[in-house]
Amino acid sequence: QVRPVESGGGSAQTGGSLRLSCAASGYTTRDYCLGWARYTPEQGREKVATIDNDGHATYADSVKGRFTITKDDDKNILFLQMNDLEPEDTATYVCAVSTYFRTGCWGFLEDRAHVFWGRGTQVTVSS
Repeated sequence: QVRPVESGGGSAQTGGSLRLSCAASGYTTRDYCLGWARYTPEQGREKVATIDNDGHATYADSVKGRFTITKDDDKNILFLQMNDLEPEDTATYVCAVSTYFRTGCWGFLEDRAHVFWGRGTQVTVSS
């Protein structure tokens, strides 16, 4: 059973940092597209970052230069390093994995047939 499991959320002040982790269960981080999205009641879902099987990363403009997506294929973990946090980054962050796409990953979160989502972890940034 494919099941991403997030951890590492919490609270931070503006300008602070947090690192999110997503442990893989039922799949390997080495094979397919991986990514992070975030949810807020006001904005709905926003794509944050994706990473190809070869490590090529893509970011939303809102986080570019502040967030870094990486993965450890030996440990089967996906990471999201979040620096210079802003109150607008407050959201539930969710990890996702594709069981179909390996490259060109920015669009894979819309592929409902082959995307598996974690349950999310809350990030709250105070000013």
